[in-house]
Amino acid sequence: MSAKVCVPPIKSQGIKTKLVPWIKSIVPSDFDGMWIEPFMGTGAVAFNIAPRYALLSDTNPHLINFYSSIASGEITADVVKAYLTREGALLLEKGEDHYYFIRDRFNSGHSPLDFLFVNRAGFNGMIRFNRKGGFNIPFCRKPQRFAQAYVTKIANQVDWVSKIIKSKHFTFKCQAFSKTIAEASIQDIIYCDPPYIDRHVDYYNGWDESHERELFNKLSEFEGKFILSTWHHNDYRENEYIKSLWSKHSVITREHFYHIGGKEENRNPVIEALVTNYIAASVEKKNECPIQYAIFEKSTKYGAA
Repeated sequence: MSAKVCVPPIKSQGIKTKLVPWIKSIVPSDFDGMWIEPFMGTGAVAFNIAPRYALLSDTNPHLINFYSSIASGEITADVVKAYLTREGALLLEKGEDHYYFIRDRFNSGHSPLDFLFVNRAGFNGMIRFNRKGGFNIPFCRKPQRFAQAYVTKIANQVDWVSKIIKSKHFTFKCQAFSKTIAEASIQDIIYCDPPYIDRHVDYYNGWDESHERELFNKLSEFEGKFILSTWHHNDYRENEYIKSLWSKHSVITREHFYHIGGKEENRNPVIEALVTNYIAASVEKKNECPIQYAIFEKSTKYGAA
């Protein structure tokens, strides 16, 4: 596993890039099974872990289509560079009208390149869809968005992901998390990064208590190893599902700052949690990141939001 953490070409709020070293540190050094992600999102964790075998799934078909297009060779660094250079020049010339033209084109044709464009030119790196499945993020109001250096950066990210996919055995599937978990074997590790319950929903199909409980039941029944990312608490409230559900397993925590929200005052640090069914003292000792075992007690410090 490489020590360097790289950023994938698709952006999203809550991306785990800065938490990759922490997640890596609890992956057993002798792991040689399949790395399974039922919520692959941007793919930041899987591409940095870079296991020999991976099954990456999501219910968002546009994420799966984008990375499947890289796997098939339809999307390459050169293709991305030429596309973003061309559309970026039109964006600079026409302004936000061109962004909304591409957004409409994506919503009707679902081109993976158009998905990349609206993802990188949309407001605050958000991925959000309306009830009809249409991408509805507004323009970031930066007509100069695709300057040459930025285009080169994205092309390099595509090249990095392409090399990992082609040198490993990666499979991409658009399906529900329950189906992906059912495909796992005892030798595998399931890493779940679902939408953070009661915080924000930047997810294709939404997320509520019924989904959280179903995920808890599926992972608790799994005979192999799992890692779950979630939130523990912030300055205003605590994640009640840690106590009511996830505390059955091992919970480790650390502080993390998310750049989530349109206004700076809405961007606050949160205590991030990793929930596992296998972490032991030996794993804790070799951990490169400071780990704190969560003790969940009611406190007046965390009132209702």
